[in-house]
Amino acid sequence: MPETAAPNLVAAVSEARHWDQVMAMARIGAFTDADGNEGVNRPCLSALDREARRVLIREAQGIGLGVSVDSWGNLFLRHEGTDATLAPVLTGSHMDSQPNGGRFDGIWGVMAGLEAVRAIREAGIATRRPIEVVAWTNEEGGRFAPGCMGSMAFTGFARPDTWDAVADKDGITVKDALAEHLAAEADLPRRPLGTVEGPAPHAYVEAHIEQGPMLEREGQDVGIVSGIQGSRWFLVEIQGRTDHAGTSPVSLRQDAVQDAVRAITALNALMHDPTDVLRFTVASIEVSPNTSNTVADRVRFTIDFRHPDNVVLQARGNAIEGVIQSALRHCRFSLTERFHAAPVEFQPPVPDALERAARAQGLKAKRMPSGAFHDAQFLVPHCPTGMLFIPCRNGVSHHPAEYASPEALAAGTRVLAQALLELAND
Repeated sequence: MPETAAPNLVAAVSEARHWDQVMAMARIGAFTDADGNEGVNRPCLSALDREARRVLIREAQGIGLGVSVDSWGNLFLRHEGTDATLAPVLTGSHMDSQPNGGRFDGIWGVMAGLEAVRAIREAGIATRRPIEVVAWTNEEGGRFAPGCMGSMAFTGFARPDTWDAVADKDGITVKDALAEHLAAEADLPRRPLGTVEGPAPHAYVEAHIEQGPMLEREGQDVGIVSGIQGSRWFLVEIQGRTDHAGTSPVSLRQDAVQDAVRAITALNALMHDPTDVLRFTVASIEVSPNTSNTVADRVRFTIDFRHPDNVVLQARGNAIEGVIQSALRHCRFSLTERFHAAPVEFQPPVPDALERAARAQGLKAKRMPSGAFHDAQFLVPHCPTGMLFIPCRNGVSHHPAEYASPEALAAGTRVLAQALLELAND
């Protein structure tokens, strides 16, 4: 395995060009918040999403890459290898953002893949295997929950029609939004839907900002991701009864807010972890009728629960229903699990290739897990998989203050390019 950098390949990665292209994407869906931070709101399967994809497609076609799309809208940009019969090496991430998102989450992985492939071609280096840059559909789940729908459909983790009835805040369903999206891209060649309808990739590499503070705090140049912790998402709905706040005795009420507080307090006790490894979040709460002088008859809240140990993930996740039931005093409830992905561990081929590339380029690299989920976790059962992290300022992500420097983006892209070259010549 190569232990030295390919000088012409590393030099072919242009820091200025790469930054300019990432910033061009940042202008699609751009906004400025009250503190002057420049953010992005680019929902999946939207007009803005399609505009960004067209910019990417033009760039790819301009350097001679083939373009295709599958039935879930996943977009592929193909660099041909010398042996077209070999399975491709896949790299990429996603182009959609959170509603109050930043300029680097997801999109950098797509643009890094494009710049890495461009550098390989400009350096005049042939690869045995094709390399494909992928932009996955709906990783964020900001418009349609859960996230990672495109990669889950691609890998057969869930049936392609699983989320047809899921609707956004305007009542538009996934089925209708995807149909509109595919109609708008009817000029693009259609390909089979991943491992469901075709062969698996040879390997998958995903580049991403860390979305945490560790690399920056420790002065590391890149993170070599060892795996992704498991996630379980739930929706809780508590049903009570509406009463007048001034006339109904407290002892006779079926107050959904008060029972919701009891439930969340009990869940916090269930999820207490003195080691601070477990992640438990209640982030969305809806109250009905949501007026100041009326007892609430309904509360809906979400649970985001994550842990790297599948035993803990299953045991505590399975205990949620009973804990809520025991906490409620006056109301009924329903519990719906919306997303469930077990922890994954990345096996050596891809992380090792990334670490060799970083070491060959004289960069400081840290092995580390990912707390956030990514499309990569759904590729693990099908091919060698790995992720590369770069530092982001103060660990901020999913916020307009999200920032990674041009130097960090270029360094990560150079590591990605060398690892892709190694994997594509395997």
